[in-house]
Amino acid sequence: MSRVTEIRYVGYGCPDLDAERDFYRDVWGLKEVAAQDGMAYFAAEGNDERYVVRLRRSDEKRIDVMALATDSRADVDTLHDKVVAAGCRIVHPPQALTGFGGGYGFRFFSADGLPFEVSSDVERGTSRPMLRWDGVPQKISHIVMHSPDHKAMTSFFIDVLGFRLSDWLGDGMSFLRCNEWHHRIAFLPGPPCLNHVAYDMLTLDDMMRGIARLRKMGTDIKWGPGRHTAGNNTFSYFTTPNGFAVEYTSELESVDHDNHEPKVHEPSLGTMDQWEIGVGGPHTMPKPEPDKGLFQPVGV
Repeated sequence: MSRVTEIRYVGYGCPDLDAERDFYRDVWGLKEVAAQDGMAYFAAEGNDERYVVRLRRSDEKRIDVMALATDSRADVDTLHDKVVAAGCRIVHPPQALTGFGGGYGFRFFSADGLPFEVSSDVERGTSRPMLRWDGVPQKISHIVMHSPDHKAMTSFFIDVLGFRLSDWLGDGMSFLRCNEWHHRIAFLPGPPCLNHVAYDMLTLDDMMRGIARLRKMGTDIKWGPGRHTAGNNTFSYFTTPNGFAVEYTSELESVDHDNHEPKVHEPSLGTMDQWEIGVGGPHTMPKPEPDKGLFQPVGV
């Protein structure tokens, strides 16, 4: 069955491009791999995805695109037809992608207006073996979004894009997988927007080393360190200079993709953070508000 199999990258529009660029390169621990057509591209050293972050200067803070991978051109075409049948607005049909890394794909807006790309045949980059204490991201782990109808968006990602349900936190947060990892996408109630993008760290020690580096460089933790229940992953949340929320995580649960049975975790402080020792909490994270780029394609 044609389905999404991984996350590729997130593209951001940034009023202060220079500050965001410096943050991802010098503080967060990504490597800048290209700068062209007014955009900067950043890869994670532990994965050969060509890039995981794309930055563009814009008048308003916004999400430009969230790119998802599938396995073949045929899968791109099939998923495009399913997205059309689901009534989504298409930005462009399947075609050769002319941006950095190339590939073949299409773009669309979800029912909420958030922009997505589904692609295959993208050029691969370089990677290196990660070592304990490196303290830099391996790859994107997951993306969490808000939706006015989070249950409908959960169903769309399952029925149309081929994700599977891993768990619920009460009935207010769904965790979806597209491979062996417990979640790659999650949805919360709220106005249509990004909640945060998480990055896998090799070990818990690497997450803690990353927290220390950010603190020394002037970016203190908003929430954490802690350990969630759904996915059993550790967490630490921060915000970028332009106000986007990002997370270092480690030890995300690996599950049987075909046979994992979803559970419902009852919401509580101990469920959200099994350690209950971290600073802050969900209330310290940026307040969700409708993204400025809803139903507005960027053309790049």
